[in-house]
Amino acid sequence: MIISISVNYVFSINISRNNKTKRMWLIFSLIFNLGILIVFKYTNFLVRIINSAVNTNWHLPYIPLPLGISFFTFQIMSYLIDVYRNDAEVQKNIFDLALYISLFPKLIVGPIVQYRRVGKQIRNRKHSLNKFALGVERFIIGLGKKVIFSEQLGIVADAAFNSQISDLSVMGGWLGVLCYTLQIYYDFSGYSDMAIGLGKMFGFDFPENFNYPYISQSISEFWRRWHISLGNWFRDYVYIPLGGNRSGLKKQCRNLFIVWLLTGIWHGADWTFIAWGLYYGVLIIFEKLFMGRWLHKLPEVFRHVYLVFWVMIGWIFFRSESIIQAKNFIKVIMGINDNLLYDNSFLTYIDNSGYLIILAILFSTNVIPKMKDLMKRKNKNLFENNLGYCLHSVFLSSILFIAVILLVNSTYKPFLYFNF
Repeated sequence: MIISISVNYVFSINISRNNKTKRMWLIFSLIFNLGILIVFKYTNFLVRIINSAVNTNWHLPYIPLPLGISFFTFQIMSYLIDVYRNDAEVQKNIFDLALYISLFPKLIVGPIVQYRRVGKQIRNRKHSLNKFALGVERFIIGLGKKVIFSEQLGIVADAAFNSQISDLSVMGGWLGVLCYTLQIYYDFSGYSDMAIGLGKMFGFDFPENFNYPYISQSISEFWRRWHISLGNWFRDYVYIPLGGNRSGLKKQCRNLFIVWLLTGIWHGADWTFIAWGLYYGVLIIFEKLFMGRWLHKLPEVFRHVYLVFWVMIGWIFFRSESIIQAKNFIKVIMGINDNLLYDNSFLTYIDNSGYLIILAILFSTNVIPKMKDLMKRKNKNLFENNLGYCLHSVFLSSILFIAVILLVNSTYKPFLYFNF
């Protein structure tokens, strides 16, 4: 990272000079950063493809994946491109640039913070006791999402995806993918909450990364609410430069296809991630072409069922270890194979984790903010008194207490997005 920061500092200074060579420096910088990403993240995958294609037996030593390389590389590239476009001022202090790139709360899993959004905060951020308290509150909520929901639901999801396909029941498969759908949401949004909370404690205001994605009513809307910072990155630095939706429907579909191919590749060096990215690319293109108009005519509940169904199918590709496993898993839950409808494992997991799944579904929607708004409209001072503050503190303390108890009694389980 030190090498990356130093080299990119030199690149940014040269790009900021308004002369004929700035474009050349930008190209060099992009080649350098993408080269680092390819070497560390995709070398073994590319070698496997070559071995398979031309029947060779090349072997490479294990290359450890630096934590957060996909996130901080994208941040660096957004900074360089913004400087090139004159959308951001160049940072002449290398230590401040290092702070932007390596700021630990969001370094490993994001959100991907564009320099133009936080550049001024590096030198002129505001601290206050109230802001620190908001940061602590956000951090505790994120910790609760991760420990109370994500890790517990992950037990059920792992059992389904790690079982033999022949031993998996239809209902067990659906339960497993449902739990993984909730697990990855609470895992990733939990980390984002913790990063945003830590940022506030240090005086930073990081952008939101989630906005209740599972209440969406189309795939396009889902991706406006899920991993918002990554979607904004691809929109600003790939989709719009390719032409966006300005050059007709045909080229818009091409641009969407490219963006989603790259999104899949960004998430991981495996065919499952590429398939997952193209899967969403095709769905969003279909919505642009005709499905969007059809969906608009359907009742809200059907639009929501449509969204949840296709998102759950998509997570099967994301979670599976191979395309073949994903295909076989889908065949089981569709009842195409001769697997049992349900078995004792399914009944046991429902008995042990049913309440947790219901709570997880409920809290993944915006029901809590809606209830708070409704109560505030009834009584504006309901939360602005000593009793309200006391209950709020008890609520947060309870989450923290439960999370600590669960952490003490569990083994280390890293965030899912640490792999990216």
